[in-house]
Amino acid sequence: MKTSDFDYDLPKELIAQTPLSDRKSSRMMVVHRCSGTTEDRHFYNIVDLLHEGDVLVRNNTRVIPARLFGTKEGTGAHVELLLLKREDGDVWECLAGNARVIKEGTVISFHDGELRAECVGIGDKGIRRMRMIYDGIFTEILAELGTVPLPPYIKEKLNDPERYQTVYAEVEGSAAAPTAGLHFTPEIFQALEEKGVRVLDVTLHVGLGTFRPMDTENIEEHVMHSEVYEMPAETARELNLAKQEGRRIIAVGTTSVRTLESVWNRFGRFEACSGETTLFIYPGYEWHTIDCMLTNFHLPKSTLLMMIASYAGTDLIFRAYRHAVEERYRFFSFGDCMFIADD
Repeated sequence: MKTSDFDYDLPKELIAQTPLSDRKSSRMMVVHRCSGTTEDRHFYNIVDLLHEGDVLVRNNTRVIPARLFGTKEGTGAHVELLLLKREDGDVWECLAGNARVIKEGTVISFHDGELRAECVGIGDKGIRRMRMIYDGIFTEILAELGTVPLPPYIKEKLNDPERYQTVYAEVEGSAAAPTAGLHFTPEIFQALEEKGVRVLDVTLHVGLGTFRPMDTENIEEHVMHSEVYEMPAETARELNLAKQEGRRIIAVGTTSVRTLESVWNRFGRFEACSGETTLFIYPGYEWHTIDCMLTNFHLPKSTLLMMIASYAGTDLIFRAYRHAVEERYRFFSFGDCMFIADD
């Protein structure tokens, strides 16, 4: 398979620039895997699609203000850092803009030295390991100096940074939001609970593995960047019970999917654990864990599009995407969503 096989034409005006004022009013295309049919609904209809006994798995990661703008000490060259994941103590793996000016030993200063970062390691394709130098509490300094890293295709300013967080975001660590979860509201969760749907949390801190573009034409040559995940004991226990009893498991977003499949591939069942995953799911993958999936509309030639094509079938997904373009759905992070059903 080739990366170009997963390309499609998308008018730029369909890329959502701002979130809707009402999260739950996004449009939702329901894709029926077995019948190969689609229908146009709204997200609040998800309450009708889930049943008593279903298990809904969501990613409770929280986006940190991971984008920092500074200058190289000695030359004044402008540098942008995107914090990807904390490696050890105050050392962070970062994606650097203007990376060519950052060598080992280079120090970047932010806000007149309130925060400094020394390069202690060089990776491929703009990756740098940076040791943070500061006085005080790092999370408080980052909250003051950093900004929420919106995707590059979003050109308009986000007035309320909380709209790039899910309402259940809890565990800080992501460089991007798990966007399928942005549609949920407390009222939707209350309605699901009253219906008898069990809601469980996992954590996967979204990083380069999720949002870095493909740079190989041969899909099999692509290497996913690692992302940190965790599955709590209660989540593992409830998921195993649902499997035993034949109840449906519904994943909210591709990051929840990667967590579930990564744990299953590691143990052959669900276990309380943490770790890092480089799992790359594309057509031909053998699925183990989910019955349905909620997901947003993804970029052309992306690993996320390949994942859902693997799950629902490439032909069906591309028919659904053509329909979405024809019906003027809103695409990407602040856009509409798709529910891939098991019927």
